[in-house]
Amino acid sequence: MKKITEIRKDFSILSTSVYGKPLVYLDNAATTQKPSCVIEAMNEVYTEYNANVHRGVHFLSDKASEAYENAREKTRAFLNASQKEEIIFTPGTTGSINLVAYSFGERFVKKGDEIIISTLEHHSNIVPWQMLCDRKGATLKVIPVDDNCRLVFEEYTRMLSKKTRLVAVTQVSNATGVVLPVKEIIEEAHRYNIPVLVDGAQGVQHGMNDVMETDCDFYAFSGHKIYGPAGIGVLYGKREILESMPPFQGGGDMIEKVTFEKTTYNALPFKFEAGTTNFPGAIGLARAIDYLRETGPEYIESLEKDLLSYTWSALSEIPGLKMAGGSVPGVPVFSFNLEGVHHYDAGMVLDKLGIAVRTGNHCAQPLIERLGLDGTIRASLCFYNTREEVDTLIEGINRVRDMFF
Repeated sequence: MKKITEIRKDFSILSTSVYGKPLVYLDNAATTQKPSCVIEAMNEVYTEYNANVHRGVHFLSDKASEAYENAREKTRAFLNASQKEEIIFTPGTTGSINLVAYSFGERFVKKGDEIIISTLEHHSNIVPWQMLCDRKGATLKVIPVDDNCRLVFEEYTRMLSKKTRLVAVTQVSNATGVVLPVKEIIEEAHRYNIPVLVDGAQGVQHGMNDVMETDCDFYAFSGHKIYGPAGIGVLYGKREILESMPPFQGGGDMIEKVTFEKTTYNALPFKFEAGTTNFPGAIGLARAIDYLRETGPEYIESLEKDLLSYTWSALSEIPGLKMAGGSVPGVPVFSFNLEGVHHYDAGMVLDKLGIAVRTGNHCAQPLIERLGLDGTIRASLCFYNTREEVDTLIEGINRVRDMFF
């Protein structure tokens, strides 16, 4: 088992400096840093076997195709999906959700139908459904939250009806770190045979990636959230649902036969992967999955639980600091404000101290407005962060207070 000092050596960017200060990277909910093995895996693609997959009979294409399909199998195992045909590579979580909104929506949603989301959603799990409802004359319904950012579950159960065509919810709020009761949401929807899409962009980073355990119908996540490259993501879908959905885009590789009169489509998963796919990204993602497995999911969880407890305790002692939502988050994502200090100003000062945090509405504007705020400071940690970095954050926040008061 690696010590944290050894883990940090795998991420060379963590040893860099910002404005002459050691970098303290606390923006992991936005994107995670990449271990050297992921960078090396992608570099190997470009320097040793770069060729388009599935379309050549030469050595390089064969090798690239094999590595790409091996990446699909590793992703299947990572999600505990039953078949690799249920794994669709996409540009990211946003691309995955839009695929479902367009393809599933075109086939199954009609005028008068309803789509249910929650107040806790990222814009990527709001806007595609609004666009679908506008196209189809359907209605978007929103599960409310209480002042602690917890779903009002009774309201959700009352919303479900014969008009509901899909429920789409996040696993974890990217703005507040609140973990949703996804399994219970799915169980309730399945009582009415309503499929559920889970936005796993924030949950996947913290080990919430077992699609069989939750029994979700769709699961979407991005590679860059779990130490893999940007520009690659995954849509998991139950095979029987994916089979019933029309292609999202037309082009190469998603076809079986093309004539000017008619085109027939390829089998899963290829009918949803039109054109030249991001095969280097998929291979890099597979290496990131390997890295997580090698490091140890249980060990990673223990490190993050320690950081969550330590950070919450430290932040709670700062006078004038108020947590958004008011309660302990389920993962080490902390969203807060300093009384009398604009979040943007605080973020700028922390940046000059080498501390990378996020400020603003975190692409969750409806939730931030529900909390009566115009934005927050967000510090999001993962297993390669340390207690010492938390101490630096606390010192930085106190410096901000001293500057403004």
